[in-house]
Parts: sequence; structure tokens; C-alpha cells
Amino acid sequence: MTLKEALFNWLQIKVVWDARPQDRSAEETAHFFRKILEVDHGVEAIEVQLQKQAYHVHYRQSGSEHEVRFERDHVKQLLTSIETEPKYNQNFSSDSQED
Repeated sequence: MTLKEALFNWLQIKVVWDARPQDRSAEETAHFFRKILEVDHGVEAIEVQLQKQAYHVHYRQSGSEHEVRFERDHVKQLLTSIETEPKYNQNFSSDSQED
């Protein structure tokens, strides 16, 4: 997986987790992609800013600062899909989720 793919996947699931903080699967997946960024790509720090119609991801890798931009609509596709799928768009708590 390329660095850009890992950043996009992490950002996309982070947006889901931010919108659904009780979603354990989203949380675990966000941590998984963050670990890929750290271990496989040497990302040391990461910050996200939403500016107009794009997410700007700022990160440090090997001591150098970098930025990549992702279109807002593209990033939010996963969240939109989850929200429009009735079986995933239910109120739930971490105690009542089925495994």
C-alpha cells in the first residue's frame, strides 16, 4: 500500500469514527491504518484540516513536513455509504453490539 493510499484510508475511516464515536470497528480500523502509516511509512505526526471542499493532511516523515490534499466528497463516501445502509445506520452502544 502506498503512503497516499494509507493516508486516504486512514482519513476516510477517521471521518467515520469522528461521526460515529461508539463504532468500535471504525475505531479499530482507524488505529490499524495509523499503525501502517507509522510502521510501514515512518509517519511521525499527522494533523487534518478541513478547508472549503478538501481535507488537508499534514504529516511529518523522516523529519520533513509534508501535505496531501483529498477532496471532501471523496473522503466522505464511506461515511455516506454507512449512513445510507439501514443495518449500519442504527443507534448502538459498544455494550450492545453483536460480534
